[in-house]
Amino acid sequence: MKKTLPPVSVVGSGPNGLAAAAHLALAGFPVTVYEANATPGGGCRSREFTLPGFVHDVCSTVHPLGISSPAFRPLKLEEAGVEWLTAPLTLAHPFDGGECVFLTGNIEDSAKSLGSDGGAYRSLMAPFVREWEHLLPGLLAPAFSPVVPPALARFGLKALRSARGLAESRFKTKEARALFAGIAAHAMITLEAPGSAAFGLVLGVSLHAVGWPVARGGSHKVTDALLQRIKENGGEIITRKAVKTPSDIEGGGPLVLTFTPRQLLSFGEKELPAGYREKLRAFRYGGGVCKVDWALSEPIPWRNEECKRALSVHAGGTLEEIAANLKMVHEGGYPEKPFVIVVQPTVADPSRAPGGKHVGWAYCHVPNGSDFDMTGRIEAQIERFAPGFRDVILARHTLTAKNMEIYDPNYVGGDIGSGANNLMQTLFRPVVGRSPHRIPVPGWYLCSASTRPGGGVHGMCGYHAARNLIEDFLGKN
Repeated sequence: MKKTLPPVSVVGSGPNGLAAAAHLALAGFPVTVYEANATPGGGCRSREFTLPGFVHDVCSTVHPLGISSPAFRPLKLEEAGVEWLTAPLTLAHPFDGGECVFLTGNIEDSAKSLGSDGGAYRSLMAPFVREWEHLLPGLLAPAFSPVVPPALARFGLKALRSARGLAESRFKTKEARALFAGIAAHAMITLEAPGSAAFGLVLGVSLHAVGWPVARGGSHKVTDALLQRIKENGGEIITRKAVKTPSDIEGGGPLVLTFTPRQLLSFGEKELPAGYREKLRAFRYGGGVCKVDWALSEPIPWRNEECKRALSVHAGGTLEEIAANLKMVHEGGYPEKPFVIVVQPTVADPSRAPGGKHVGWAYCHVPNGSDFDMTGRIEAQIERFAPGFRDVILARHTLTAKNMEIYDPNYVGGDIGSGANNLMQTLFRPVVGRSPHRIPVPGWYLCSASTRPGGGVHGMCGYHAARNLIEDFLGKN
């Protein structure tokens, strides 16, 4: 006799919630997704923030883990309308004198860009690029895995170091050191922090293994594809439905929650065991971001022409400068010349702007909860490497860290990673345990970026929660 499966309620429709719902629907569970906003997507939405016809991604644009995600691959998002696009250059890092180093998908071309440090860069990255398919599942799995593949063990020896320590010991030139520092700075922790090297390695290796692609038309195309997979397998999406307590959901059945610890504590105040509540209260959120979107009359006028061909540009100067800026933010300050991550989506996808026009966005790190508008400092930092930048701006839209949380409550204090990326919380989040996606309440599961493997559009937090639920009701297969 075929087992009757219970209805499952998924609260939240970011990439993790939708990935969980898609896999559960595919397994035969009746699934309903609840979303408080009018449109699904969480950090994977697109809007016309500035002017009509200019498509801006609210948060995520570049998806290195999305294209290779074990959660997305079985769902065949490409057959549901996602078209991945890449730029001529993936990443550029300019300097004050007009010099620039860059990375492409070809590791040999990238090594040449780094001059005398090219060999050191190749020897650091190339082994992991070759092992990417074996390395990635371990990187995205819960920390307590029964088998540690040799590739992951070798990776860990370098990843547990600080980004600054690895860069300074491996590279001799300011260019290579700054390049690695800028990639590692995406972690939003200091470059001296143990484990910060992991972020530089994962993002750097993914760049050469699968690229840093964007979705044609905007990141919402990823959301649309996930929604299609849910609906074609009988799932339902209910928008404008805020769920703040268990009683807000009718019908019973398992719950899959895209909450961070703060929302989970509020939601399950009566149901959560006291010991688990105590552990959740120890969870730490990271720094926030201030993000600016621009409609542009022409490409950003970078002093170095190579930057005009790059999807991403790190406007931060030397390793020493980046490190000092991150430390200042960590201590509650606001750098005059912040480290700025710039993304130029129309270099890869011209469809996001009217003919001949462009979109761009950038963010810098700020203290958690900040309402300080860094627009002027961000634009000045870009002007430093692209004189005349402000002259090509047609319109702008800014989200401070505080406004980021208003947009999405999971971005607590503007923390777009839903949790600090210190070493312990990178390995174990939200609490230390063998099954971090199982909440110690029968039938409750957690799948936000506050669980392993953390932030990014990869759906793995939702995938792990869905697999746990499927195992609990159907057994392992």
